[in-house]
Amino acid sequence: METSPKTSPFKIRNIRLFIAFRVFFNCRFYYPVFTILFLDYGLTLEQFALLNAAWAATIVVLEVPSGALADTVGRKNLLVSTGVLMVIEMVLLCFAPRGNPDLLFAIFLVNRILSGAAEASASGADEAIAYDTLKEEGDIKDWPRVLEKQMQLRSVAFIICMSLGAAVYDPDLMQRMVDWLGFNVHFTQDITLRIPPLLTLLMAIMTLLTVLLIRETGRGNDQMNAGRDTTITQAFKLTLAAGKWILKTPFALVIILAGLQFDNCIRMIITLRSQYYRLIDLPEAIFGLIGSALAVLGLVMPRLARSLVRNHSPGFNLGVMAGFTFIGLIGMTFFWPFIGLIPMIVLTAVMYLQNFFQSHYLNRITDSHQRATVLSFKGLSFNLAYGVIGVLYSLLLARLRFQVGAAQPGLVDAQLENLVFMKSIAWFPGYFLLTMLAVLVFARWRLKNSDAHKKPG
Repeated sequence: METSPKTSPFKIRNIRLFIAFRVFFNCRFYYPVFTILFLDYGLTLEQFALLNAAWAATIVVLEVPSGALADTVGRKNLLVSTGVLMVIEMVLLCFAPRGNPDLLFAIFLVNRILSGAAEASASGADEAIAYDTLKEEGDIKDWPRVLEKQMQLRSVAFIICMSLGAAVYDPDLMQRMVDWLGFNVHFTQDITLRIPPLLTLLMAIMTLLTVLLIRETGRGNDQMNAGRDTTITQAFKLTLAAGKWILKTPFALVIILAGLQFDNCIRMIITLRSQYYRLIDLPEAIFGLIGSALAVLGLVMPRLARSLVRNHSPGFNLGVMAGFTFIGLIGMTFFWPFIGLIPMIVLTAVMYLQNFFQSHYLNRITDSHQRATVLSFKGLSFNLAYGVIGVLYSLLLARLRFQVGAAQPGLVDAQLENLVFMKSIAWFPGYFLLTMLAVLVFARWRLKNSDAHKKPG
């Protein structure tokens, strides 16, 4: 029985479960204390860097194969794997023993690999199954509404995570709270560092329960039955086919390259934001509150993005994002006390737009049989670009540190680090401008016989 096109997409079970999955999977209470959590467990900064490298490498290695497997063995099976991996990942983090540095590092290494594998398994599969469900049971024109709603609810969840995760990590705050309530409990850092991971473990369990309730689409069942005996072979064939399709489809290639450009530059800035906040005189105690406040943009930007895709062309929307990104990057270079937060707000808003546009345009032009694989290609390219800019930024820091140290040998370590950081931020506007111009030249060449970038909708 077909659903009327006028039926709300949120009455479709898989759509509701898709949104719930996105909320639970991304609801990680340790995010506001991510770095200091690892250090308080007993790891060093060098080990923390290695663990993040292992996490990124796992995603890059598994991103496309997981998407291809989703299109052959079934999207639901990949999502169930995601839920299981997240539960194991969080169990390791919650109950990792302290005191033995070698054992601790090994446990956290497994944790990061499982986390990267979960990210790769989820990438593409959840969106593909939701999109195909809407295509089968509702009106595909409602997809922007679905994206808007899930982004809004994820933002609400992120606000809660950022605020609560930072609060429960503070032993003094927790002690004052239980004293006020009249409970005879003594909180120490050894206790509170376990609370954010335990709360995230609860979200992992909810994630697993959610994906178990998802129904595979008819298209997914057909693919799973066809590829049951040749899963690995079919996965690699589908990967190659999707790659060839992207290269032969100018609009898809340009959409991915443009999104990649915004993502790698702005994501690196967001990674560095705590140091930036410190240098614009914001107290560290409110970093979590700032993160929650920025998440409020997720309640506003999806509606704006939906209006933009409906009324304006992809080319126009690209220009809007490029202009605001350049303004935001330029604004950061001044390191204005307090009001320097405005450029970060602008860049965060652009990231919301970029995520919405990527999903909308790619899903609109991609066939069901390779949707998960194409979306995984997008994730792979984004992570590769992020890794490349990370290496380039490390080399830039080394060069600037040598130059500043030679020019001002009397600087103490903290002063040197701060000055090097400020000089490094000044390179981002030029980097973005040059690479965006390269994307625009490439786009003009590849789209010269197409008008896909000129049509709204």
